Amino acid sequence: MSARPDPHAAMQARFHAALWSPDTPGGLGPDTACARRFSVYRNNVQHGLCSALSRRFPVIERLVGAEFFVAMARVFAAAHPPENPVLITWGAAFPAFLARFPPVASLPYLPDVARLELARGRAYHAADAPTADPAALMAGDPSDLRLFLAPSVSAYSSRHPAVSIWAANQPGVTTRSLPAGPEFALIARDAAFEVPVLPLDPAQHAILVALLAGAPLGQAAAKTDPTSILALLLQHGLIAAIEGERS
Repeated sequence: MSARPDPHAAMQARFHAALWSPDTPGGLGPDTACARRFSVYRNNVQHGLCSALSRRFPVIERLVGAEFFVAMARVFAAAHPPENPVLITWGAAFPAFLARFPPVASLPYLPDVARLELARGRAYHAADAPTADPAALMAGDPSDLRLFLAPSVSAYSSRHPAVSIWAANQPGVTTRSLPAGPEFALIARDAAFEVPVLPLDPAQHAILVALLAGAPLGQAAAKTDPTSILALLLQHGLIAAIEGERS
């Protein structure tokens, strides 16, 4: 015996589809007043999502222009609607969406800039962590030490000069020529609840990646002096714990 169709579920499906349709489909109400009220609601939902996306990706909005960003955000929201009411978790699919969105194909660096902005958002909302005593770096053989970094820390890399593009589009920054080629950065939330984007060279980035993967300091820095990356981590209070190598 086949199950009976659930009219409530069918209505929810029509309502959800109508939020992203340019015209209200049938079945949402027989009178025009209902259609007008739904149109106002739909516009409010879409406006709210576009505003949330622009706050999370302000440099992308600046690069493409506010009007174009709104139109693009509506397309993105229709394809990737929020899965829960907490909008700080929404937008993770935006960089991949930009990589496949034909109207911005002439701006191949946009997905990388969006990944940088996404990483900054995640860093800002990451869990708190204690700050390790730097003196622990002097205890015993430093090559055997494991550094546990704050949850907000991420190692960023880009095929394009996305770090420079992001920096050049901050308020009050004057226009300057951009370098070519890949760029690297450390992104994290500091004690002042700022989220700096700290440029790294390839060697520093490799050490940071290894530390985040749990490698002991000696292994992470087998090919490069770690002094500069350690100085950055200590300066911004990003080492949560320092322990001897685990067996």
